[in-house]
Amino acid sequence: MSFMKQVCGLALAWGALAAGPAAHAADPVDLVGCGSDGRVIAQDAYVRVGGIEQWVTVRGTDCANPVILFVHGGPGNPMSPFADNIYTPWEGRFTLVQWDQRGAGRTFARSPETAEGPLSIERMAEDGVELAAQMGRRFGQDRIILMGGSWGSALGVKMARARPDLFHAYIGSGQLVDYAANQADTYRRLKGLAQAAGDAETVGTLDRMGPPPWADPRAFGAIRRVTRRYEANAATPAPATWWRATPAYATPEAEAAYEAGEDYSYLQFVGLKGDGIYSRLNLLADDLAFEIPVFLVQGEQDLVTTPAVAERYFRAIVAPAKAYVLVPHTGHDPNVAMLDAQYAILTERILPTIRRAGD
Repeated sequence: MSFMKQVCGLALAWGALAAGPAAHAADPVDLVGCGSDGRVIAQDAYVRVGGIEQWVTVRGTDCANPVILFVHGGPGNPMSPFADNIYTPWEGRFTLVQWDQRGAGRTFARSPETAEGPLSIERMAEDGVELAAQMGRRFGQDRIILMGGSWGSALGVKMARARPDLFHAYIGSGQLVDYAANQADTYRRLKGLAQAAGDAETVGTLDRMGPPPWADPRAFGAIRRVTRRYEANAATPAPATWWRATPAYATPEAEAAYEAGEDYSYLQFVGLKGDGIYSRLNLLADDLAFEIPVFLVQGEQDLVTTPAVAERYFRAIVAPAKAYVLVPHTGHDPNVAMLDAQYAILTERILPTIRRAGD
């Protein structure tokens, strides 16, 4: 069992306990792009980003389709092992790019020396911006679509703010906003639910922990286990098939590589004394003006990035267009209803503006 699972259980992530394949010297580097026939089928390669080789997968049917760059959660939980199960229906209208971030998945397996230093959201945002620019060039598009979930939603905001010229729009789901506000609202809502349910054990656990902030790195994992349990009482789960890693990722070596990145990234996120990346996050203190449309898609039953905090951020930001979508029967983790809401925004709000811009 990995250290992260011993310390905290399940991390803040859109993912499940599964594998990303281990890296091998023969793996291709910098081969992502359109073929001579203008078609994209399936490409998996290392791309040089931020001075290291980072793992990228591409799925699609036509290079003329708009590109979506997905920014995964965790920060150590890539979606590449599961993306084919989840997003294949989107491939007819979009080219889908999954990225294993610095410190995660195959990227971490390729560059384990990353563990010798700290992660920062600024460094990772620089990586994301560099990758977005590369993907635009490789697919002949001036701008691409940016999607971030959970941890990836905070990183996505940083990317969108840094280089709006690279993006058509930003879609955030399970939007992280502010360490203090997110943690406090999670604690308050959990305690209220536990008291209403007569759940003396959970109330006792929360009382012993006390309200945030917490210095113990185990606290976040303990809270996440309880949020999953209470979200499961009110939210419709995703199909079990979503979280079965595709064969290339379902090996013991791949699982070990995935867990190594998960451990490192999680500890960077929470810190050994509650002083990790998350403790310094406050998007409300940043510039709240965006130059691109912003769409937030929020699970109504989300107890991690709660609707109250996400909506507060939404109301504060200024953007050329914006929308806040509250999805019933949905918690922090994605499900079919969440994906349907995201797809509706992509096809009804973003695609028409891309076509008009290209006319």
